Amino acid sequence: MEENKTLLEVKDLKVSFYTPAGEVKAVNGISYSLGYNEVMGIVGESGSGKSVEAYSIIGLLQSPGKVIGGSITFEGENVLEYDAEKMRQFRGNKVSMIFQNPMTCLNPVYTIGNQLIEALMCHDKGYTKEQARARAIEMLELVGINNAEKRIDQYPHEFSGGMRQRAMIAMALICEPKLLIADEPTTALDVTIQAQILELMKDLQKKENTSIIFITHNLGVVAEICDRVSVMYAGHIVEQGPVNDIFYHPQHPYTKGLLASTPRLDEDSKERLVPIEGTPIDLLNPPKGCNFGPRCKDCMKICLREKPPFCEVGEGHISACWLHYKESKGDAAHE
Repeated sequence: MEENKTLLEVKDLKVSFYTPAGEVKAVNGISYSLGYNEVMGIVGESGSGKSVEAYSIIGLLQSPGKVIGGSITFEGENVLEYDAEKMRQFRGNKVSMIFQNPMTCLNPVYTIGNQLIEALMCHDKGYTKEQARARAIEMLELVGINNAEKRIDQYPHEFSGGMRQRAMIAMALICEPKLLIADEPTTALDVTIQAQILELMKDLQKKENTSIIFITHNLGVVAEICDRVSVMYAGHIVEQGPVNDIFYHPQHPYTKGLLASTPRLDEDSKERLVPIEGTPIDLLNPPKGCNFGPRCKDCMKICLREKPPFCEVGEGHISACWLHYKESKGDAAHE
């Protein structure tokens, strides 16, 4: 069955930005795999490298950013070896992206229909203009836009924020990609519209059998839509596992900190939220040991000296922390 195969595999990916101040290691050796018809969340605070990693997959990394190591394998082919033409075919036909702010991604001087038709005909030469228009109307109806035959001739400013995001989802899915990368697609929307967009994405994922990488800093969104979660901090994945394990049995101190600082509706007590102390590290001068060490209340001497290895803490659940290593190997980590 196709579901058991790997669609995307990222191995030891490293992305740096070469600035006048020095090298910023935005992504520093992350690895994960994504199966067919699977939804994976990538969670972390701003600046943790979530979007940079996504742009590397789709070949939209802006200068001075550069992939300096690792591999991105999509259905057995290394994406990093594609030339410009192969990358253009890959983008749209096999992988699409939904961005944070639809108003900056939609062209204000073209109608929604114009942009949908162009996206389709650019990647699939087999369509006539009439067929492409019919397909665009079909996609607008699929994402829940009423009166699509009239709406297709309207401009982005005539759509509300939630409608624009629906149009962006329609544009991303019009070529039937196997992988959809959603970069914080609900951030610019109010809460009720967020819930509608998430519901829509869940439905479309089931109908179209599309794999999704869902990038967000909102843990509630992750619980709603994802099968597995990778937690990123300062360019590293610190914890990875099934969504229920991450929420109910978090292992890494950073993941625990994220969950403790999130408001909960099921809590009756008037307890204050617990912030993560300290500030994010300077990626120009990262610490020698664990990146989270300077902010961690459980920090040991070895945490400041050496990078922690990944330890298996459950089935398909890994965490990079010296505390797990200490538990499995005895108290040698204190030395």
